[in-house]
Amino acid sequence: MSKTKKELRLDMKKRLQSFSENEVTKFSKQIADTLYSTESWKNSHLIGITISRGNEIETREIIERAWQEGKEVAVPKCLPEEKKMVFKRITTFNQLETVYFGLLEPIVSKTKSVDPQKIDLLIVPGVCFTEKGYRIGYGGGYFDRYLEGYQEQTISLLFECQLLPKLPIESFDVPVQIIITEKRIIDCLE
Repeated sequence: MSKTKKELRLDMKKRLQSFSENEVTKFSKQIADTLYSTESWKNSHLIGITISRGNEIETREIIERAWQEGKEVAVPKCLPEEKKMVFKRITTFNQLETVYFGLLEPIVSKTKSVDPQKIDLLIVPGVCFTEKGYRIGYGGGYFDRYLEGYQEQTISLLFECQLLPKLPIESFDVPVQIIITEKRIIDCLE
């Protein structure tokens, strides 16, 4: 019997919790360095990215690097009552606040919304992935809905252990174009 999305998500979260802080830091740096070498990164002006927490790929340093290179950064704000999210431009981490589940999101009064088509590189989070770019997210469906109308570049940053041979895929699932792990880059469109 194959596992449900919920079971796969729980299994992977347990696996990720077994990583030491040093492993997360080391792998995150390798993944970020690979990201910086891609044409997608070099050619981007406005990057959409989440603020990491727990044993996820560290994104704060990626955001700082983007700012150093003169790129703009937008992070998602979830609108639970509408079951959607908007990206808001941030220029400092002081424009963030902690919301439910310890997530950091932009403070609405201190940030402006960004048109989705202005984001030329979207870093898409997830828990489990296949080499074809399909993913299981955190269960809210926010990114799935956002990706439906998004036309620009998508990249996911993940640990090699988050790749699985197959996942339950639904008709509305939109795969990411590129996956970067601590070991390799996978072009999911091939």
